[in-house]
Amino acid sequence: MSDVRVNADQQEEGEQQQNLVKAPVKRSLGLLITTYGCLFVGSIASSLLAKYYFVHGGSSRWVSTWVQSAGFPLLLGLIYFPRFVFKTTKRRPFTRFTHRHLLFSVVIGLILGFNNFLFSWGTSYLPVSTSSLLLSTQLIFTLILSVIIVKQKVTFSNLNCVVLLTLSSVLLALGSSQDKPAGLTKTKYFIGFLSTIGAGLLFALYLPVTERVYRSVYCYAMVMEMQLVMEFSATVFATIGMAFDGGFKEMVKEANQVFTKGPTVYWTVAILANVATWQLCFAATSGMVYLTSGITGGICMTALLAMNVIGGVVMYGDAFGGVKIVSTVLCVWGFSSYVYGIYVKMKKDEEKEEEEEEEGHTGMKTVEDGGELELEMGMIKDDVAAADERV
Repeated sequence: MSDVRVNADQQEEGEQQQNLVKAPVKRSLGLLITTYGCLFVGSIASSLLAKYYFVHGGSSRWVSTWVQSAGFPLLLGLIYFPRFVFKTTKRRPFTRFTHRHLLFSVVIGLILGFNNFLFSWGTSYLPVSTSSLLLSTQLIFTLILSVIIVKQKVTFSNLNCVVLLTLSSVLLALGSSQDKPAGLTKTKYFIGFLSTIGAGLLFALYLPVTERVYRSVYCYAMVMEMQLVMEFSATVFATIGMAFDGGFKEMVKEANQVFTKGPTVYWTVAILANVATWQLCFAATSGMVYLTSGITGGICMTALLAMNVIGGVVMYGDAFGGVKIVSTVLCVWGFSSYVYGIYVKMKKDEEKEEEEEEEGHTGMKTVEDGGELELEMGMIKDDVAAADERV
């Protein structure tokens, strides 16, 4: 009997460990909508504010790089408030946060820091609308890398979306010679063009890699914990660059002598608002990757490029000629086709689930602890988290 009991305990422990690499079976639609809403606000606001810094006299690319990650302490609220303030979860912060998670977070964070630096170079030279549309080139590489790294299935909807969005960028490149701001040399414009493309390629690597890492993550809170470490590493990278380039002294000089809107607007809008919106954008991006997939997160971000283009036209008077109109239409068309593909897939999944329920096999698992289901952040049903509470 004791051997049977030992074997049963070992089997149960093995199942718990196996579940650690599985995503939650059913996630809250409300959390997904909230995450995309944060991505919508953070992506558009951060892009416009990044350009705002350069338009009104800012010139340090290291300052622009630093503000993209320096808001990582804001994530502490998302990590600790659910447990200690709102009492919505019993999970202790950084539970099951292994050395492997720490290592991956640090490495990805350093890559993200370099990506931010390339983005700052591009933003300093290019109009918001041009840089936003150029970033859509990352999608085709995201799809390729997702196939290689996470075995993403290539469907008509995601392939059609990637092709249309890539065509959007190609059209922009062909007509970009007349889109240079006044006084900008062809060399600097070319540098900005390549820097933005490079930032898109690095971000294309970031999405499937984080998706692969998040397969060992069992709740939304842990995603924010890894994001905290990533942003901290990116901030270290930017801080070192700032120190060698004199960026901190440059901030004081810019605020008092250079920035056309004055020091108050410089610190509150160009710096603090930039810090907050970039953190919102990156945190929401990680949440989208965890809740869906890397390719879906990339497509959702690219769908916002049309809004960034319109924002650049409205806020900064960027030119909006025929090429950008066609590029924007292709961008919207590609995203719409992808959303429709997801809708069709969801309908098929629902029909399949109904058939399984009729057969008495739903294929869904929940773990009950003391008669109540353990609910993690955003009412996400997570059997592994429930098992962790019993431990």
